[in-house]
Amino acid sequence: MELGHYTGCHQMASRSFFIKGYQFPVCARCTGVMIGQICGFILGIARVIIPLPASLLLLLIMGIDWGIQKIGIKESNNIRRFITGICGGIGTMNLYCKVIVLIIKRGNR
Repeated sequence: MELGHYTGCHQMASRSFFIKGYQFPVCARCTGVMIGQICGFILGIARVIIPLPASLLLLLIMGIDWGIQKIGIKESNNIRRFITGICGGIGTMNLYCKVIVLIIKRGNR
């Protein structure tokens, strides 16, 4: 569980997945973000191009879900947190890949 704490996750039991009685070290949204980042990394290696607006939209989806819950409009559930986390993770990793490519291109001038 310490590993999850170092990632900045709140690790609330009510917002985490459990397998055979053991709580994941990170919450549902952070689990989704990590899986999304792995998927985004694989997409980057495969040179799958996700346009910048789509990457920002993926991040916005996660942000809206978080914000709606934070201000008390609607409580999210773990499945929605997980799915929006995946969206945010893919969007984040795609932005990282775009920045890395930009840095490499500028370095080759």
